[in-house]
Amino acid sequence: MQQYSQFHSCNMRKGRHSEIGQYYFLTAVTHTRRPVFYNFRAARICIGSMRIQHEKGLVNSLAFVIMPEHFHWLVELRQGKLSDLMKKVKGETARRLNIHFEKSGRFWQPGYHDHALRTDEDLRQTARYLVNNPLRAGLVENLQSYPHWDAIWLE
Repeated sequence: MQQYSQFHSCNMRKGRHSEIGQYYFLTAVTHTRRPVFYNFRAARICIGSMRIQHEKGLVNSLAFVIMPEHFHWLVELRQGKLSDLMKKVKGETARRLNIHFEKSGRFWQPGYHDHALRTDEDLRQTARYLVNNPLRAGLVENLQSYPHWDAIWLE
């Protein structure tokens, strides 16, 4: 299983194209799917790393959710490449979490998943799907009681 996972992760990076102004649904998974983000502080560190990229103007962050072992992030790419963006988010998060947990070593699985959205109509539907992940996973019965999500559209 691990061999397939590593192979699949490498395949996901082939043929990737970044386009400024394009909307992307991004997903990154922790190493060995370790549920690190059950820890409140760890989840907030990850969110902080994402917000830094928004504040620097690399992305317009539209929605995100931090799940126990992965995150989903809906963004509009404003500068650079997706690979550089994800390298920055994953690197900053890993560095800060290794300090927080007084550990070292790998924190994230290699690679990430991205999906380019086609229309504005897709944005709200994708954001709704993204932020409802804690409900579908049975982590909460009410989305308002889950602290690790945000969206520019609050309904």
